[in-house]
Amino acid sequence: MGHAAQENADETAPTRGAVVYFSSATENTKRFVEKLGVRSYRIPLRPGEEPLVVDEEYVLVCPTYGGGSVKGAVPRQVVRFLNDERNRSLIRGVISSGNTNFGTAYCIAGDIVSAKCQVPHMYKFELLGTPRDVEKVKEGLKEFWRQRH
Repeated sequence: MGHAAQENADETAPTRGAVVYFSSATENTKRFVEKLGVRSYRIPLRPGEEPLVVDEEYVLVCPTYGGGSVKGAVPRQVVRFLNDERNRSLIRGVISSGNTNFGTAYCIAGDIVSAKCQVPHMYKFELLGTPRDVEKVKEGLKEFWRQRH
């Protein structure tokens, strides 16, 4: 892989499948993913960084951009990552974050990725997510990977 897996993966994490995520400079998504305690890989923030290429099945965690517009809702870094056929072929689901102020476009990045990649939109959470969101996603990922393997 282009980047090292997160070191804080705990023993209750699934042995198969990882989380790939994009986090802006605010690092809201990064903090959420770190609380999951799973093997994870971050899509690079800046264009000059080495692109991430995955070699295992993963669930994508993606923030919604654009303030409520469909255009620009999926961060361009995520689009670039998924435009690589190797990466796109291994996506198995998507989890999205957003802001309820976006109205009907709340977490729409997950809807867009789900439709384009033909994978389930597994969960939506607001901004940083709550402790309950973290627990639900942890349990959901464990069950998801258990059912797949």
